[in-house]
Amino acid sequence: MTSTEASAFPCAYRQRAPLAERSTLRVGGTAELMLEPASPQELVDAVAWVRERGLPLHLLGGGANTILPDGVVSGVVVTTDRLRRTYRLVPPEYKSGDDSGDPYSEATPRIALPEDGGEPVLVVWAGSSMPGLVNASKALGWSGLEGLAGVPGTIGGGIAMNAGGSWGELWEVVESVRVLNVDGSIEDLPRERCSPTYRNANLGERIVMGAVLRLEKSHKKIVGEAVRDYLKHKRDVQPVTEASAGCVFKNPDPNLSGGRGAGQLVDEAGLKGAAIGGAQVSPKHGNFVVNTGGATATDVLALIERCRATVAERFGVELEREVKVWDPRGR
Repeated sequence: MTSTEASAFPCAYRQRAPLAERSTLRVGGTAELMLEPASPQELVDAVAWVRERGLPLHLLGGGANTILPDGVVSGVVVTTDRLRRTYRLVPPEYKSGDDSGDPYSEATPRIALPEDGGEPVLVVWAGSSMPGLVNASKALGWSGLEGLAGVPGTIGGGIAMNAGGSWGELWEVVESVRVLNVDGSIEDLPRERCSPTYRNANLGERIVMGAVLRLEKSHKKIVGEAVRDYLKHKRDVQPVTEASAGCVFKNPDPNLSGGRGAGQLVDEAGLKGAAIGGAQVSPKHGNFVVNTGGATATDVLALIERCRATVAERFGVELEREVKVWDPRGR
């Protein structure tokens, strides 16, 4: 590629970029082209660049809740990995730099609690990590994110899928979300205009650029102890230290499943520990598939299908996938 051709890209880029290293499941092939925007404007420009050329678009955050395909992924992968900003929303008189009033305009992280105490509001860009966000709230002594301790991935994906667990969901603290619409316009959606449901924010084809989160003032010790308790419980019952994509299936309607969750149904179907290639149903929790080493996306998908089909046959319950599966040809 010539320097002239490279200069045509709207941001940093990589060709023939390996994907497995960007997946929490550690599977995936190669991206023909990967664009790596480092600011919200570069994200807008990158998406526009792809769409103007009619190329397949794949958006990649932290690689959680996602199964990346084997082989070469055609089109363009746009990552949010470099869009890592988490800072407090501070009054105008305390803000530096841009005084436009745009909550996303602060260019540098501002996590430390100011003398004025501040409002318990965080502004996060799409590439901010979920664990980092929990740690920030713990450092500030702000409550509301403790139940997300141990949840991997980034805020963009977390908002799009309404990440969470039995102790809470991300949308419980979302005040507004900034999205990139299909027509290229940017819009701030207050929570009242969105209809988040179980594992789905119902944002359609909108791309999450960032969010404003309103928490509650508490104390560092209280928040820290809650985070530790949640993490300990998850380590006891989930394979949090192993390579996985997170929960494979959504929990079914309890009226149809006899009150059993997806993991319990997989366990009762005799599939705990079942394996295909390097993919295995976690011996700790039936709703997790882990990569024991050398697994491919093909292995993982075959094992997921075996679980789905077996549960349907034995219990008459159709499990719906929670994890997203990329189409290598594009969105």
